Amino acid sequence: MVKNELLKIQNMIYEIRGYKVMLDNDIAALYEVETFNLNKAVKRNIERFPGDFMFQLTKEEWEDLTFQNGISSKRHGGRRFMPYAFTEQGVAMLAAVLNSQKAIDVNISIMRAFVKLRQYVFLKSDTNEQIAELRKLLMLYIEKNDKRVNEIIIALNNLITQPKETKKIGFDPESSL
Repeated sequence: MVKNELLKIQNMIYEIRGYKVMLDNDIAALYEVETFNLNKAVKRNIERFPGDFMFQLTKEEWEDLTFQNGISSKRHGGRRFMPYAFTEQGVAMLAAVLNSQKAIDVNISIMRAFVKLRQYVFLKSDTNEQIAELRKLLMLYIEKNDKRVNEIIIALNNLITQPKETKKIGFDPESSL
């Protein structure tokens, strides 16, 4: 797969409701089909698309997305209905619904883009190290014993320390056997 194609697809992946999703019109453009036809095929097979595979954006979500990401109204405009968002699993399910060679090829590319994004997130998830680094920078910054900075350092230290184990309260049926 060409790196530019992967980057193009990654730029079509948004985070909405805590899910990484692609919009129906972006997927339709990649599959070289009309958005209406893609959605019609989905609706004919709606039992394959539970809420964690596909959902319709609210007007507020759509407005936030277009504002935050600078999505052109011409690119996604002229809609009578709010766009549908497909999670990674929903995109995979589209391969079964849209049974063309183009759909299969594009689907493979989309799955690779989702995998690359997931790998990137895992590589960047060293939050304890980032917090420790922030703490070091703040320590260098304070020379005059600024109370507010000390409070921030204490909060960062609390984030780094692991929570203490708590005792279970109530009856445990497994312990009585």
